[in-house]
Amino acid sequence: MEQPKGVDWTVVILTCQYKDSVQVFQRELEVRQKREQIPAGTLLLAVEDPEKRVGSGGATLNALLVAAEHLSARAGFTVVTSDVLHSAWILILHMVNELWGEALGQAPAVFCLFPPPQLGPGSPPGVWVCSTDMLLSVPVNPGEPETTWDHLPSSQPQREASSAFLCPPCLWGLVLDIYYQGTEAEIQRCVRPDGRVPLVSGVVFFSVETAERLLATHVSPPLDACTYLGLDSGARPVQLSLFFDILYCMAENVTREDFLVGRPPELGQGDADVAGYLQSARAQLWRELRDQPLSMAYVSNGSYSYMTSSATEFLHGLALPGAPGAQIVHSQVEEQQLLAAGSSVVSCLLEGPVRLGPGSVLQHCHLRGPIHIGAGCMVSGLDIAHSEALHGWELHDLVLQGHRTRLHGSPGHAFTLVGRLDSWERQGAGTYLNVPWSEFFKRTGVRAWDLWDPDTPPAECCLPSARLFPVLHPSRDLGPQDLLWMLDRQEDGGKALRAWRASWRLSWEQLQPCLDRAATLASRRDLFFRQALHKARHVLEARQDLSLRPLIWAAVREGCPGPLLATLDQVAAGAEDPGVAARALACVADVLGCMAEGRGGLRSGPAANPEWMRPFSYLECGDLAAGVEALAQERDKWLSRPALLVRAARHYEGAGQILIRQAVMSAQHFVSTEPVELPGPGQWVVAECPARVDFSGGWSDTPPLAYELGGAVLGLAVRVDGRRPIGARARRIPEPELWLAVGPRQDEMTVKIVCRCLADLRDYCQPHAPGALLKAAFICAGIVHVHSELQLNEQLLRTFGGGFELHTWSELPHGSGLGTSSILAGTALAALQRAAGRVVGTEALIHAVLHLEQVLTTGGGWQDQVGGLMPGIKVGRSRAQLPLKVEVEEVTVPEGFVQKLNDHLLLVYTGKTRLARNLLQDVLRSWYARLPAVVQNAHSLVQQTEECAEAFRQGSLPLLGQCLTSYWEQKKLMAPGCEPLAVRRMMDVLAPHVHGQSLAGAGGGGFLYLLTKEPQQKEALEAVLAKTEGLGNYSIHLVEVDTQGLSLKLLGTEASTCCPFP
Repeated sequence: MEQPKGVDWTVVILTCQYKDSVQVFQRELEVRQKREQIPAGTLLLAVEDPEKRVGSGGATLNALLVAAEHLSARAGFTVVTSDVLHSAWILILHMVNELWGEALGQAPAVFCLFPPPQLGPGSPPGVWVCSTDMLLSVPVNPGEPETTWDHLPSSQPQREASSAFLCPPCLWGLVLDIYYQGTEAEIQRCVRPDGRVPLVSGVVFFSVETAERLLATHVSPPLDACTYLGLDSGARPVQLSLFFDILYCMAENVTREDFLVGRPPELGQGDADVAGYLQSARAQLWRELRDQPLSMAYVSNGSYSYMTSSATEFLHGLALPGAPGAQIVHSQVEEQQLLAAGSSVVSCLLEGPVRLGPGSVLQHCHLRGPIHIGAGCMVSGLDIAHSEALHGWELHDLVLQGHRTRLHGSPGHAFTLVGRLDSWERQGAGTYLNVPWSEFFKRTGVRAWDLWDPDTPPAECCLPSARLFPVLHPSRDLGPQDLLWMLDRQEDGGKALRAWRASWRLSWEQLQPCLDRAATLASRRDLFFRQALHKARHVLEARQDLSLRPLIWAAVREGCPGPLLATLDQVAAGAEDPGVAARALACVADVLGCMAEGRGGLRSGPAANPEWMRPFSYLECGDLAAGVEALAQERDKWLSRPALLVRAARHYEGAGQILIRQAVMSAQHFVSTEPVELPGPGQWVVAECPARVDFSGGWSDTPPLAYELGGAVLGLAVRVDGRRPIGARARRIPEPELWLAVGPRQDEMTVKIVCRCLADLRDYCQPHAPGALLKAAFICAGIVHVHSELQLNEQLLRTFGGGFELHTWSELPHGSGLGTSSILAGTALAALQRAAGRVVGTEALIHAVLHLEQVLTTGGGWQDQVGGLMPGIKVGRSRAQLPLKVEVEEVTVPEGFVQKLNDHLLLVYTGKTRLARNLLQDVLRSWYARLPAVVQNAHSLVQQTEECAEAFRQGSLPLLGQCLTSYWEQKKLMAPGCEPLAVRRMMDVLAPHVHGQSLAGAGGGGFLYLLTKEPQQKEALEAVLAKTEGLGNYSIHLVEVDTQGLSLKLLGTEASTCCPFP
């Protein structure tokens, strides 16, 4: 099921109880926005509560006022107006107990878990209010929102910790009453027909009308005291509850008298003056909000976990007990097998053997084993320097944390250690490290006066007030060992106890104001990138199909691409596999492109600037380390502006192409020739080939996919309008020169080139240079050695007694998509080799073309030459390995099916010239980025080739049509932009008449091939297209399967129709 689109918030407000948190959280919200976790247009505000005790209701009113004030100013108003609420989606997030939550490692939940998109899809403008002290799970489609109070079911409500609804037995309805710690009878009245009780979820939605009513109260005493305006005016603060003041007055069965005399549970007992002041505030709320309906949305299969002070409950929410494996989030773990099922690792870097027991949680830690953390533990905030302190310990049911502190302006590091089962309440006997205080004192030698002042009342002698935690030692840095000794006092002569007593210690309550939240978040961000860099290295070196794009974007947007670039350089320089090095260089190009921030031009472009030739030369000669170092040195000169960054990215992709070429050239291992009688001077050798049509698997044959994933392509050798359109002829000539002719068979359009010296061949590796393919063919055939000390004429005379003439032609238009250039290279090589007295087998010729195209620097895969050089219907395959080897299997079809296929197969020239080079660059970029959709599609291409082969074996045209339709969708996913609008219009017109259709090759133009429902439809489809406007210069061609493939024949000297060379 498709995930619903989340709300595009107009304003997100985070309320803070402490003013020193505001700037820290504001900055953190902006970081999330830079990461695109929050829309760029959303206004982000961290707002301090006017007073620490204004309550959730007062904090909501103040946040609503601040949002309206900012939106009013943005709209050009000089006063606050509620009109701005009519087109605003406002989210208010309350940071509840932001300091207390640190006891259990509860980082501000908003920075980990943003409200899920299914919270309010399609909701009208209004105000959503949500607490951050819970973990909320909502199904994909919970229902349609109104002015509601969302709530979730419980089969066993606990009256001491729960609020429940009394409401009609329906999914949506008015709330009759709200019970807090209700009696058994009250709870029973709330039981629904399914036996479950609706509990408060902490999520509230105010419609625009209700929000306007609530906003209006900010000018009415004493409610004005809930806002910063009232505080600045000297008003006396008032504490209001969102649920039991603001919402409770809207409940259907609540009377005015009961509402005015009631007290919200969070207020507790107080003097009569406070009660009277609150009654006045409630009376104002009753006047403004009583006529507003309070309805509820019953989310029957939702759930939530309230973050209490219980470590057990907190671990239960994070560790997912009962899960089949460990949960690993934003972490790099070297030995994942040591993580028990039901454990959780969040934002950690774990090196070596780190064992984690069931139900345990690691957060924000960089640890190096051997470390053993048993069941029921939570460890947070420890760095690698603290790992040694954990060696030799086996922790169970403990919460160990490192904290960033600031004492009198100086940064520091403190540690806390408590038991999972310890109670943080002030009532009861109390425990520490899961044992009674008396047992703890006996075990450690610690005394009560070490922890509490002598005049401390017994009721106040509890865990929150115990001075347990060292924050400063007179002579050394602190570490976990300053607390771990309490678990098992060693025979150290009391050394650990004396060191503990010599330290300046604070209680948990005293430690809270000293916690440095800015330093904490900064250290967590640093650890996130540290583990991400380790993960990036592992992903590349282990050749994993995981995308590094999210890491690249995060690093660039947060201004720290340097360490990532350095890591990628190290991976590339040290790689033994050229594929790993090429991918690392492609990632560098992605970093540079991301740094350009969408400016500086297109990513695809030339990569032959002279300034980059030195690093390229190192790569060409195989010195990878020196090449990567030289690339980095040159890169540093191109970082100043977007245009330079984009050009540098292109050259890094060019460097990657060098490594791809070297990998593909391994195919030369499978090129061999056999000597035969040398044709006489002037005797022509003519090679002719059909074109090819790809039916499935294209792109999987393209390096590096061909040797990293493994390729499989089903292709057909085809004649177009009864002709074999591609060919070459070669002969020996007396002159020690190379005569090259490129063009159609008719002489008047032929381009003629004469090479008399090696300098005339130097541009063989520049694909757009005249005759470059033919020059590369002479080099790859071993006829000419371009780097030899012998001159060209000397080489030719010594070996062959003269030179050569080579003429190539194609009767297909440029950019046809029918594999022309690769097949042409095959015919040129075959003719040249035979003219030089050698014969090369067809499979060897396939690999020879791969080698030639790398020498030519055009790149490309192997499907074209397989399709055109080999006859009939066949599947080419390459394995995920080097050296790159292509194997071909003929596909056997039922008798008579080839003729049937000929009757139903047509080619339509679209009149559009394809730009395959740019498409190729885009595909390689997406593959190296390992975009999940591209990786999955590449696997599907290979798999569908086998299904397509089976459809041919069955002789089923409808099945083949389905394969073609699916294949075209795969091509479009692989190379977005390969379907011009005119082609789409043509395909839509033809769709009712065909089983399936696809553009040939990479798409973008060229030929469209059709599998028609009826036989011999050329004239009929010409009539259909003639009635369609805007199709351009198209033409329809007959096509038939060629069962011969490459043909090679020797002609007499008089058979040439080529005019003499000058």
